[in-house]
Amino acid sequence: MFTQLFFALLPGRRTPPVAGRRTWVALLLAVLLALGGPVGVGAWDAALMERTMVQRYGAWGQQAFTAWRTLVDSAGTLDEREKLRRVNEHWNRAVRFGEDMEIWGQEDYWATPVETLGRGRGDCEDYVIGKYFTLRAMGVPEERLRLTYVRARVGGATQAHMVLSYYATPEAVPLVLDSLVSSILPASSRPDLTPVFSFNAEGIFTGPGNAASHPVDRLTRWRDVLVRMRAEGAIP
Repeated sequence: MFTQLFFALLPGRRTPPVAGRRTWVALLLAVLLALGGPVGVGAWDAALMERTMVQRYGAWGQQAFTAWRTLVDSAGTLDEREKLRRVNEHWNRAVRFGEDMEIWGQEDYWATPVETLGRGRGDCEDYVIGKYFTLRAMGVPEERLRLTYVRARVGGATQAHMVLSYYATPEAVPLVLDSLVSSILPASSRPDLTPVFSFNAEGIFTGPGNAASHPVDRLTRWRDVLVRMRAEGAIP
Protein backbone atom coordinates (compact mmCIF):
# COMPACT_ATOMS: atom_id res chain seq x y z
CA MET A 1 0.00 0.00 0.00
CA PHE A 2 1.11 3.58 -0.62
CA THR A 3 -0.16 4.87 2.76
CA GLN A 4 3.22 5.46 4.45
CA LEU A 5 4.65 7.31 1.44
CA PHE A 6 1.47 9.33 1.04
CA PHE A 7 1.37 10.54 4.63
CA ALA A 8 5.11 11.24 4.73
CA LEU A 9 4.43 13.86 2.05
CA LEU A 10 1.39 15.56 3.58
CA PRO A 11 1.78 19.24 4.59
CA GLY A 12 3.07 19.60 8.11
CA ARG A 13 4.78 16.22 8.09
CA ARG A 14 8.50 15.95 8.58
CA THR A 15 10.11 15.49 5.16
CA PRO A 16 13.60 15.92 3.70
CA PRO A 17 14.73 19.53 2.99
CA VAL A 18 13.87 19.21 -0.70
CA ALA A 19 10.18 19.05 0.26
CA GLY A 20 10.29 22.73 1.11
CA ARG A 21 11.05 23.53 -2.51
CA ARG A 22 8.18 21.50 -3.97
CA THR A 23 4.50 21.08 -3.37
CA TRP A 24 3.66 17.79 -1.67
CA VAL A 25 1.79 16.66 -4.81
CA ALA A 26 4.84 17.27 -6.95
CA LEU A 27 7.00 15.35 -4.50
CA LEU A 28 4.62 12.43 -4.49
CA LEU A 29 4.75 12.36 -8.28
CA ALA A 30 8.53 12.64 -8.25
CA VAL A 31 8.71 9.50 -6.12
CA LEU A 32 6.21 7.60 -8.25
CA LEU A 33 7.49 8.62 -11.69
CA ALA A 34 10.49 7.27 -13.59
CA LEU A 35 11.63 7.50 -17.21
CA GLY A 36 10.80 4.69 -19.62
CA GLY A 37 9.34 3.81 -22.99
CA PRO A 38 5.59 3.80 -23.56
CA VAL A 39 3.46 0.76 -22.80
CA GLY A 40 0.18 0.45 -24.67
CA VAL A 41 -3.20 -0.69 -23.39
CA GLY A 42 -5.03 -3.08 -25.70
CA ALA A 43 -7.91 -5.53 -25.81
CA TRP A 44 -8.18 -8.80 -23.90
CA ASP A 45 -7.36 -12.18 -25.40
CA ALA A 46 -10.11 -13.87 -23.38
CA ALA A 47 -8.93 -17.42 -24.17
CA LEU A 48 -5.41 -16.71 -22.86
CA MET A 49 -6.82 -14.94 -19.83
CA GLU A 50 -8.99 -17.96 -19.03
CA ARG A 51 -6.06 -20.36 -19.40
CA THR A 52 -3.96 -18.17 -17.13
CA MET A 53 -6.68 -18.06 -14.48
CA VAL A 54 -7.14 -21.84 -14.52
CA GLN A 55 -3.40 -22.60 -14.51
CA ARG A 56 -2.72 -20.31 -11.58
CA TYR A 57 -5.87 -20.61 -9.52
CA GLY A 58 -7.61 -23.84 -10.54
CA ALA A 59 -11.36 -24.19 -10.16
CA TRP A 60 -11.58 -20.92 -8.27
CA GLY A 61 -9.86 -19.16 -11.16
CA GLN A 62 -12.27 -20.70 -13.65
CA GLN A 63 -15.24 -19.58 -11.59
CA ALA A 64 -13.87 -16.06 -11.19
CA PHE A 65 -13.13 -15.77 -14.91
CA THR A 66 -16.59 -17.03 -15.90
CA ALA A 67 -18.30 -14.47 -13.67
CA TRP A 68 -16.08 -11.66 -15.03
CA ARG A 69 -16.62 -12.73 -18.65
CA THR A 70 -20.39 -12.91 -18.15
CA LEU A 71 -20.31 -9.33 -16.90
CA VAL A 72 -18.23 -8.11 -19.86
CA ASP A 73 -20.42 -9.95 -22.36
CA SER A 74 -23.51 -8.16 -21.01
CA ALA A 75 -22.17 -4.80 -22.18
CA GLY A 76 -24.15 -4.66 -25.42
CA THR A 77 -27.48 -4.46 -23.58
CA LEU A 78 -26.49 -1.82 -21.01
CA ASP A 79 -26.18 1.95 -20.95
CA GLU A 80 -23.05 3.42 -19.37
CA ARG A 81 -24.62 4.19 -15.98
CA GLU A 82 -25.75 0.58 -15.67
CA LYS A 83 -22.28 -0.61 -16.68
CA LEU A 84 -20.84 1.49 -13.88
CA ARG A 85 -23.30 0.10 -11.36
CA ARG A 86 -22.73 -3.53 -12.29
CA VAL A 87 -18.94 -3.27 -12.48
CA ASN A 88 -18.73 -1.46 -9.15
CA GLU A 89 -20.97 -4.05 -7.53
CA HIS A 90 -19.11 -6.99 -9.08
CA TRP A 91 -15.64 -5.98 -7.91
CA ASN A 92 -16.79 -4.86 -4.45
CA ARG A 93 -18.49 -8.22 -3.99
CA ALA A 94 -15.89 -10.50 -5.63
CA VAL A 95 -12.82 -9.08 -3.86
CA ARG A 96 -12.14 -9.02 -0.12
CA PHE A 97 -9.94 -6.22 1.16
CA GLY A 98 -6.41 -7.03 2.26
CA GLU A 99 -3.09 -5.22 2.65
CA ASP A 100 -0.33 -5.76 0.10
CA MET A 101 2.10 -7.14 2.68
CA GLU A 102 -0.43 -9.74 3.75
CA ILE A 103 -1.38 -10.75 0.19
CA TRP A 104 1.87 -10.29 -1.75
CA GLY A 105 4.58 -9.90 0.87
CA GLN A 106 5.37 -6.41 -0.44
CA GLU A 107 4.73 -2.92 0.92
CA ASP A 108 3.19 -1.67 -2.33
CA TYR A 109 2.06 -3.99 -5.14
CA TRP A 110 -0.42 -3.10 -7.89
CA ALA A 111 -2.11 -6.33 -8.97
CA THR A 112 -3.50 -7.09 -12.41
CA PRO A 113 -7.20 -7.96 -12.71
CA VAL A 114 -6.23 -11.63 -13.15
CA GLU A 115 -4.18 -11.59 -9.96
CA THR A 116 -6.88 -9.82 -7.95
CA LEU A 117 -9.72 -12.04 -9.14
CA GLY A 118 -7.58 -15.15 -8.76
CA ARG A 119 -6.70 -14.34 -5.17
CA GLY A 120 -10.11 -12.85 -4.43
CA ARG A 121 -8.31 -10.22 -2.38
CA GLY A 122 -6.84 -6.79 -2.97
CA ASP A 123 -6.40 -3.26 -1.68
CA CYS A 124 -7.91 -0.03 -2.99
CA GLU A 125 -5.64 0.22 -6.05
CA ASP A 126 -6.53 -3.32 -7.08
CA TYR A 127 -10.28 -2.64 -6.95
CA VAL A 128 -9.78 0.46 -9.09
CA ILE A 129 -7.53 -1.24 -11.65
CA GLY A 130 -10.05 -4.09 -11.99
CA LYS A 131 -13.00 -1.73 -12.44
CA TYR A 132 -11.12 0.44 -14.90
CA PHE A 133 -10.12 -2.42 -17.22
CA THR A 134 -13.53 -4.07 -16.97
CA LEU A 135 -15.27 -0.87 -18.04
CA ARG A 136 -12.77 -0.43 -20.87
CA ALA A 137 -13.51 -4.01 -21.99
CA MET A 138 -17.21 -3.11 -21.90
CA GLY A 139 -16.66 -0.19 -24.28
CA VAL A 140 -16.52 2.81 -21.94
CA PRO A 141 -14.21 5.38 -23.59
CA GLU A 142 -10.78 5.94 -22.09
CA GLU A 143 -11.28 9.68 -21.67
CA ARG A 144 -14.24 9.15 -19.34
CA LEU A 145 -12.27 7.14 -16.77
CA ARG A 146 -9.51 8.18 -14.37
CA LEU A 147 -7.80 6.35 -11.54
CA THR A 148 -7.75 8.95 -8.77
CA TYR A 149 -5.59 9.25 -5.66
CA VAL A 150 -7.50 10.90 -2.81
CA ARG A 151 -7.24 11.71 0.86
CA ALA A 152 -10.21 9.98 2.50
CA ARG A 153 -11.66 10.81 5.91
CA VAL A 154 -12.64 7.54 7.57
CA GLY A 155 -13.80 7.38 11.17
CA GLY A 156 -12.32 10.76 12.04
CA ALA A 157 -8.92 9.97 10.54
CA THR A 158 -7.46 10.72 7.11
CA GLN A 159 -5.98 7.95 4.99
CA ALA A 160 -4.56 7.53 1.52
CA HIS A 161 -7.01 5.94 -0.88
CA MET A 162 -7.74 5.41 -4.57
CA VAL A 163 -11.08 5.56 -6.40
CA LEU A 164 -12.23 5.37 -10.01
CA SER A 165 -13.71 8.58 -11.45
CA TYR A 166 -16.15 8.62 -14.37
CA TYR A 167 -16.70 11.79 -16.42
CA ALA A 168 -19.86 11.69 -18.57
CA THR A 169 -18.50 14.80 -20.34
CA PRO A 170 -15.15 16.58 -19.99
CA GLU A 171 -16.65 19.31 -17.81
CA ALA A 172 -19.00 17.09 -15.78
CA VAL A 173 -18.70 16.48 -12.05
CA PRO A 174 -17.28 12.96 -11.96
CA LEU A 175 -19.05 9.97 -10.47
CA VAL A 176 -17.00 8.06 -7.91
CA LEU A 177 -16.68 4.27 -7.86
CA ASP A 178 -15.32 3.34 -4.44
CA SER A 179 -14.46 0.13 -2.59
CA LEU A 180 -15.36 1.79 0.73
CA VAL A 181 -18.82 3.03 -0.29
CA SER A 182 -21.17 0.84 -2.31
CA SER A 183 -23.21 3.68 -3.83
CA ILE A 184 -21.89 5.52 -6.90
CA LEU A 185 -22.12 9.21 -6.04
CA PRO A 186 -20.98 12.43 -7.72
CA ALA A 187 -17.75 13.82 -6.31
CA SER A 188 -19.71 16.83 -5.04
CA SER A 189 -21.55 14.44 -2.70
CA ARG A 190 -18.30 12.97 -1.33
CA PRO A 191 -16.87 15.71 0.94
CA ASP A 192 -14.93 12.95 2.69
CA LEU A 193 -12.64 12.68 -0.36
CA THR A 194 -9.98 15.22 -1.36
CA PRO A 195 -8.45 14.52 -4.79
CA VAL A 196 -4.66 14.57 -5.15
CA PHE A 197 -4.03 13.55 -8.76
CA SER A 198 -5.49 11.18 -11.33
CA PHE A 199 -4.36 9.26 -14.39
CA ASN A 200 -5.44 6.98 -17.21
CA ALA A 201 -3.76 5.66 -20.35
CA GLU A 202 -3.74 9.19 -21.81
CA GLY A 203 -1.68 10.80 -19.05
CA ILE A 204 -1.46 12.07 -15.47
CA PHE A 205 -3.68 14.95 -14.35
CA THR A 206 -2.45 17.08 -11.45
CA GLY A 207 -4.43 20.32 -11.61
CA PRO A 208 -7.67 21.93 -12.75
CA GLY A 209 -8.80 21.37 -16.31
CA ASN A 210 -8.59 18.33 -18.52
CA ALA A 211 -5.06 18.47 -19.91
CA ALA A 212 -2.64 15.76 -18.86
CA SER A 213 0.45 17.22 -17.20
CA HIS A 214 2.72 14.14 -17.45
CA PRO A 215 2.87 11.18 -19.85
CA VAL A 216 1.44 8.10 -18.14
CA ASP A 217 4.31 5.88 -19.29
CA ARG A 218 6.37 7.53 -16.53
CA LEU A 219 4.16 6.07 -13.76
CA THR A 220 6.24 3.02 -12.97
CA ARG A 221 3.74 0.88 -11.08
CA TRP A 222 1.19 1.46 -13.83
CA ARG A 223 3.76 0.36 -16.40
CA ASP A 224 4.51 -2.76 -14.37
CA VAL A 225 0.81 -3.70 -14.28
CA LEU A 226 0.49 -3.32 -18.06
CA VAL A 227 3.59 -5.43 -18.73
CA ARG A 228 2.26 -8.25 -16.54
CA MET A 229 -1.15 -7.97 -18.19
CA ARG A 230 0.42 -8.67 -21.56
CA ALA A 231 1.52 -12.09 -20.32
CA GLU A 232 -1.99 -12.74 -19.00
CA GLY A 233 -3.92 -11.92 -22.15
CA ALA A 234 -3.81 -8.18 -22.85
CA ILE A 235 -2.97 -7.45 -26.48
CA PRO A 236 -0.72 -4.32 -26.72
